[in-house]
Amino acid sequence: MTTPTGPAPRVVIADDQELVRTGFRLILTARGIEVVGEAADGAEAVEAVRRLRPDVVLMDIRMPDTDGLEAARRILAQVPDCRVIMLTTFDLDAYVYAALAAGASGFLLKDVTPAHLAAAVRLVDTGDALLAPSITRRLVERYAAATGRAAADAARPAVHRDLAVLTPREREVLTLMGRGLSNAELARALTLSEATVKTHVARIFAKLALRDRAQAVVLAYETGLVAPGRSALPADLDR
Repeated sequence: MTTPTGPAPRVVIADDQELVRTGFRLILTARGIEVVGEAADGAEAVEAVRRLRPDVVLMDIRMPDTDGLEAARRILAQVPDCRVIMLTTFDLDAYVYAALAAGASGFLLKDVTPAHLAAAVRLVDTGDALLAPSITRRLVERYAAATGRAAADAARPAVHRDLAVLTPREREVLTLMGRGLSNAELARALTLSEATVKTHVARIFAKLALRDRAQAVVLAYETGLVAPGRSALPADLDR
């Protein structure tokens, strides 16, 4: 993962295990990233974010009382500019999928390396999404099909109908984003400049009210633009 340059983000760490919070704080501060607050449960996390206005929250999924998923939903509704990275012990978790759909910018396993942790925090602070390819592909494929079937049985959400507002080129871009292509890879695949690709991506996000690529991946699966069972990423990225 390439570490973005620029001002260091301000971070809140939410985890019910003090040892985890301490370890992550030491890792981040040693790399010039300020940890402005900590929380031991979801309710504390929401309050800390409301009070401290961090750039990024590292959010454990399983916490007592208010869990990380509900806390992420509240934070993203109240402080939409904040970025949330979900923390999980397992590499396949329905809660993580729900968090991505709700607007979380990605997720990390708790055994992440120090360098990857710091790079991930800086990455989502730039407005990009943290998509761990080998994990995200399996997770989205596992849960998107079931979610799509459930949605078909009920009134179809507006976000599904909204795909009609996309131009054919924008649908193509969304499909390729769903397979994990970066802007540079999209530009090569579609023979476009990166500036043109960024314009298409921005318009897709605006039209569909998407926060970032994480939600774009989820939506691409749920709407059938990318089919479960088909490789979501180019072979050279799925490593």
